[in-house]
Amino acid sequence: MMSSEVALLTATAAHAGFQVTVTVLVYPALARVPAGQWAAAHLAHSRAITPLVVVVYGALVVTGGWSLLSGPDGWTIVALATLAVAALVTAVVAAPAHGRLGDAHDRAIVQRLVRADRVRAAAAALAVAAAALAAW
Repeated sequence: MMSSEVALLTATAAHAGFQVTVTVLVYPALARVPAGQWAAAHLAHSRAITPLVVVVYGALVVTGGWSLLSGPDGWTIVALATLAVAALVTAVVAAPAHGRLGDAHDRAIVQRLVRADRVRAAAAALAVAAAALAAW
């Protein structure tokens, strides 16, 4: 049977892989889309990535909850705290930016989204490191 620590490590590793891919490949490509092609590109991006976001973040919620109920150690708390940072940046910056970008291309908002995504990637990397230490 898998422990809550190993489950959290698995979910944080999947999240980090997803987040780094978005940060390094997806958002830079999206940022290069010309304004005239923006609406179609943003809509296609949103439709394609939403199911993956649901699965990845759903796994984090389930394994994070399990970890909390299992009596987390210090490293698990660090992992959960850094995941909370990623979720907070998503809720406060990234999701609203995507909402505004769905209406029209705005270079400043795209750049805000790219910067916020770097914070999310750093938080995801820290979470996986802390989860690995918790599972060790």
